[in-house]
Amino acid sequence: MRSNLVAGNWKMCGDSASIGKLVANLKALLPAEPGVDIAVFPPSVYIVQVVGGLAGSPVGVGAQNVCEQPKDGAFTGEVSAAMLADAGCRYVIVGHSERRAMYEDSSERVAQKASQALVQGLTPIICVGETEAQRDDGSTLQVIAGQLDAVFAVLSAEAMRGIVVAYEPVWAIGTGKTATPSQAQEVHAFIRALFAKKDELLAKGLRILYGGSVKAANAGELFAQADIDGGLVGGASLDAQEFSAICRAAE
Repeated sequence: MRSNLVAGNWKMCGDSASIGKLVANLKALLPAEPGVDIAVFPPSVYIVQVVGGLAGSPVGVGAQNVCEQPKDGAFTGEVSAAMLADAGCRYVIVGHSERRAMYEDSSERVAQKASQALVQGLTPIICVGETEAQRDDGSTLQVIAGQLDAVFAVLSAEAMRGIVVAYEPVWAIGTGKTATPSQAQEVHAFIRALFAKKDELLAKGLRILYGGSVKAANAGELFAQADIDGGLVGGASLDAQEFSAICRAAE
């Protein structure tokens, strides 16, 4: 039985004071034993603050990115998976559409980042998704398959038991647009079928999140779909009331 996961991506938002307040509000609003896994992803400079602030709570902490290099070295500006684990992270997002588009993270590089995360005991949330133009020209499933082919080339079926996949249609991120439940379910079912070709048990246990303007108002209908196992939440995760409502919908 797959457990749902709600992941809050805080992106490049906040400062120590506002993040401290958000953490305190989350601790007050979220139950001590929620019926869903919950994680938040602060900017890297606040990871240690958030890990400390959430100590004793059921909320895990992750990073928004990781370096694909396996060892320390001359990689100015990068942060390794080992460093993230040492800082108290349990998760890491790799391949977010903003990283792919603005920082040229190729699918191959994303797969290497996921591999390094797994080596250090982190759970990578591997993001895939199509642009509006790609959806309009009917190539959504082809794009998703290509992004995941890079993962299949690097990770064994056994290793992939430690990953989470997030489907985030690029046209729905921060736009207010949301894939309809049926649109999202179609892609999620397709993703699960791709993994089933590698390993049926892997596919059955794989958690696939939906990301793209998830709000409390639409979360319940999205999460009710057979192959949607929670959400990767952006802007709404910066509001403790809204985020806690999304978590309740995932329960």
